[in-house]
Amino acid sequence: MSLTVLNCGYVPLVDCAPLIIAKELGFAAEEGLELCLVQQPSWSALRDMLALGHLDAAQMLSPMPIAMSLGLGGLTAKIDALMVLSVNGTVFGMSKEVAQSLQAPAFGDAYALRRQLGEAGLGTLRVGVPFHYAMHRLLLSYWMKDQSDLAIEVVAIPPPRMADAIAEDRVDAFWVGEPWGSTAVMRGVADLGLTGRDIWAFAPEKVLAARNDWITENPQTVRRLMRAVYQSARWLDQARNKPLAVEILARSEHLNLAPDLIDPAISGQITPRQGASPVAVERFLMFHKQAAHFPWRSQAAWIAAELGADAAQIAQAKLCFRSDLYRQNLAPIGVDMPGASEKIEGHMRHETAVASSRGHMILGPDAFFDGKTFDFSGDT
Repeated sequence: MSLTVLNCGYVPLVDCAPLIIAKELGFAAEEGLELCLVQQPSWSALRDMLALGHLDAAQMLSPMPIAMSLGLGGLTAKIDALMVLSVNGTVFGMSKEVAQSLQAPAFGDAYALRRQLGEAGLGTLRVGVPFHYAMHRLLLSYWMKDQSDLAIEVVAIPPPRMADAIAEDRVDAFWVGEPWGSTAVMRGVADLGLTGRDIWAFAPEKVLAARNDWITENPQTVRRLMRAVYQSARWLDQARNKPLAVEILARSEHLNLAPDLIDPAISGQITPRQGASPVAVERFLMFHKQAAHFPWRSQAAWIAAELGADAAQIAQAKLCFRSDLYRQNLAPIGVDMPGASEKIEGHMRHETAVASSRGHMILGPDAFFDGKTFDFSGDT
């Protein structure tokens, strides 16, 4: 049987794992796809390649399809998120100089770290993020919203260059996906203070995205791609598979890094500073469990609201997260479906059983660090 060739872009991060595993372990081939993974040097390069039709699909930062569809910066194109590729998986780190000026707040204490940064007399904190329309920047802005004693200057830096940027004093801190935070720690140029889940316990980090017109024109290919990625994500979240996942990701044709740099994200054992013992971070990075890959339209609404969208734009943004296609393409293979396609974000502080098609769905905590919730009512 001949395979359908599909070009899929990605940026070298641990959370591109569902795409790499789908290719390497044959989940894509089982669906009749030859998945050609095309590594990109930056998110802006990936954005342009997808928008101009040089890629069929891509790993994307979760705010990117929304920003592109709303015409916010760069190329405007109608881009949809077929499913979420990963939840959480990012870290906030500081230069050694900044870290040493603080009173060593506990790793993961968002309130204490924000207060100490404000009291440190830094004036302006230059924070590296991978892209302007990134969950990293939205979490940073949300975290610092009530901090009046510290100005934040956001600097866009490709993830693989983040450790260099802090070592060369081009930024004072960073918010980045793994393994690039652990890389900075291992090089001895930064300490970590938070993980993304310390701000939002269930933040959609990366999505599987494609142009709306391509999705419409290739429904069978879209269905096969979604099913392959679903199987890959399910494989990744099984504990017995994690060592093999690390070995595959470390290969030269993928991340080309030592397994010791990749393992922290996969195992959830994060080392805050050089010489410290690893800290076990529950749900640090999720691919499958607790409906991690479901494209909640309420998450799209939160992203749009944080980008400054008005009510009409938020309603438009919700349509970018294709829960309809998720249901249509994955329900026939027995995937449990939530009873609704949106929820009150930030409402759950503990694991919670919810209504679903098969009656087996338990969602994890999705609380914001400040206890607030987000509810943008509308059609599901």
